[in-house]
Amino acid sequence: MKSKFIVALIGFFLCQVVGAQVKFEAEVSRETIGVNERVRIDFKMNQDGDNFNPPDFRGFNVVGGPYQSISNSWINGKRTYQKSYGYYLQPNRRGNFTIGQAEILIDGTTYKTTPIEIKVVAAVNKPTDGTNAEIVASQNIHLVTKISNENPYLNEGISVEYILYVSPNINVSQWRPVDTPKFPDFWSENIDVSRLDVKDGTYQGEPYRYVSLRKTILYPQKTGELEIEPLTLSVAVEVPSDRRDIFGRRLYETVQQRVSASKKNIDVKPLPQEGKPASFTGAVGSFNFSVTTNKQSLDASEALEAKVKVSGNGNLMLFQLPKLTLPASLEVYEPQHNQDTKTGHNGVVGNISDTYTIVPQQKGKYPIEPVSFSYFDVNSGTYKEVNSKQLMINVENGPVASVPNTSGSGSTTKQEVISKGSQFRYIKLQPNLKPMGEETFFKSLWFWLLILLPLLAIPLSIIFGKKRKERLNDVAGKRVKKADRLAKKYLSEAKKNIGDPNAFYLALEKSLHNFLKAKLSIQTSDMSKDRIRTILTEKKIDSGTTEDFIQLLKNCEMARYSLSSQAAMEQDYEQAAQVLSLIDKDL
Repeated sequence: MKSKFIVALIGFFLCQVVGAQVKFEAEVSRETIGVNERVRIDFKMNQDGDNFNPPDFRGFNVVGGPYQSISNSWINGKRTYQKSYGYYLQPNRRGNFTIGQAEILIDGTTYKTTPIEIKVVAAVNKPTDGTNAEIVASQNIHLVTKISNENPYLNEGISVEYILYVSPNINVSQWRPVDTPKFPDFWSENIDVSRLDVKDGTYQGEPYRYVSLRKTILYPQKTGELEIEPLTLSVAVEVPSDRRDIFGRRLYETVQQRVSASKKNIDVKPLPQEGKPASFTGAVGSFNFSVTTNKQSLDASEALEAKVKVSGNGNLMLFQLPKLTLPASLEVYEPQHNQDTKTGHNGVVGNISDTYTIVPQQKGKYPIEPVSFSYFDVNSGTYKEVNSKQLMINVENGPVASVPNTSGSGSTTKQEVISKGSQFRYIKLQPNLKPMGEETFFKSLWFWLLILLPLLAIPLSIIFGKKRKERLNDVAGKRVKKADRLAKKYLSEAKKNIGDPNAFYLALEKSLHNFLKAKLSIQTSDMSKDRIRTILTEKKIDSGTTEDFIQLLKNCEMARYSLSSQAAMEQDYEQAAQVLSLIDKDL
C-alpha cells in the first residue's frame, strides 16, 4: 500500500512538471498558397517572455503585423496562459520557402521555434485567407502633402496643404492629429478650416474621395533646401467584413489606422542683389504705399496725425516701415503701429501702418519730406520703389519764432524751440534719510531662535526616525521606486542609442514596461495591450494619450523585424517622453 502511494505521488509530480513545460511554437494558416494569396503565421507561447525576435521572412513581404494577443484564464483552479505574435505574409515569387526560427527569452532561457516549409504555387482565381481589416485600411487611405511652389524666393509666401484621400471601399468616421508638423525655418500661419468639404477625385488613376484637412501659409526665412515636415493622423476607418446582419447588409469593422504624409523639400532662392534699392527692408509681395495726414491746417499746441501705410499681399509682418523725416522744432511722439491683416488661401492680405502724433508749438509752415518704400515683386522678379509726396503742415495761430521758419523760395530752416517752465518736474535733491539704529544681540530675534532650536530638534528627530523606519519597512514602495529609476534609466539609454534601432527600441520597451510597474503595479505577465488600455481608462487617462502609449509598444515590437530611420527613432523618443509625462501628471 505504501509503495502504491509513493508511485502515485511521483506520477503526480511528473504531471505537474510536464504541465509546467514551456511551449513556444509556430503555426501557419496554410502550407500551400498561391502567389497572389497571403498566409498568416503565429508564434505562440504558454508563458510570458521578453525580447521576442521574429525570423527573417526571406521570400515574403510582411503586409500586416505584428499583432499581439494574450489569453489568460482559470478553469477549475488551473491557469491557462497563451501569448502570440501574428504576421501576414505575401510571397514574392513561386517556389519552396522556409520560415526560419523565432526566438524568445523566458525565465532566463532562450527558446526557438521549429522552421516551417511553405510551398508557393501559381496564382489562383479566387484568393482566400489572409484578409485583414488593417491591411485593407492601409491600402485604401492616403495622406498627401501639396505645396503651391517648390522653388520660392526668400520671404515669398507659399501654401502647404494636407489632403486625405479615401477609397470608396471604406469609410472614415473620425480623425485626430498624432504629430503636427513644426516649421522652424519658416514664418507660418494656419488657415482656419471651418467646414470639411468632401470632393470626388482620383488617386494614382483610381477614383477616390478627398478632403483638405489642413492648410498653412509659410514664408521661408532661410535660403537653400528646407524640409516640410509631414503630418501624422490617427484615423478611425470602417472596413467591410465578411459578416452580414439579419437583413443581408454587410457589417463593417472599425480599426484605428495611423497614416502619414510624405516628407517634402523645397529649394528657396535668395533675393537678387542686382537692382536692390537702399530703402529695401525685406518686403516681398505686391504692395501699395502712402503717407497722409488728418489735417492740413491747425493752431499751435493742437495735435495732428501723420500715417505711413503699406497695403497689399505679402509678408506684411516681416519688414519695417520707413520713418518720417520731420523738422526738429516739432514735438513728435513715438509712432503707434497698427496691423489689419488676415490669412487666406493666397497668403497674408491687409495693411500695416505707423501713426505719428505731431504737436507744433509755433506758427509757421513745416514740410514732411518725401519717403521711399521699396519691395521685391515676385511676379516680375524685380524690385520696385514707391515715393510719397511732400506734405506741408500749416500752423496758422501761435507764437512766432525769433528765427524765420521759411524763406522766399519755400526752403525750411531749423527753428528756435520755446520751452515752457511747466514742462518739467524737478527731482527732489535733498532727501530726508535717517540712519538705521543697530540692535544688540541680547534678547534679539536670533537670540531667542538659538535658545529654542535645541528644544525643537528633539521632536523633529523623533518624527524623522519614524519616517525612516517606515521607509525601511516599505518593501513594495522600494520596488516601485526601483522600477521608476529603471524607467528613467532606460529612457535615457534609449536617447543615447538613437541611430541604433535594436538598442534604441529595446531600451525604450524596457522603459515603458518599468514605467507601468512603477505607476500601475502591473507585472510583466499582465502587460497585454488590452489590459493596459483597461487600466489606463480606469485611471481616467485621456484616450488619446492611452492610444499613443499602445502605439509606442507596437512600434517597439515592429522595430524587431523592420528597419527604422533616425527620424522615426527621434519621433518615438519625443512621443515617449511626452506620453509618460502626461500619464504621470494625470496619475
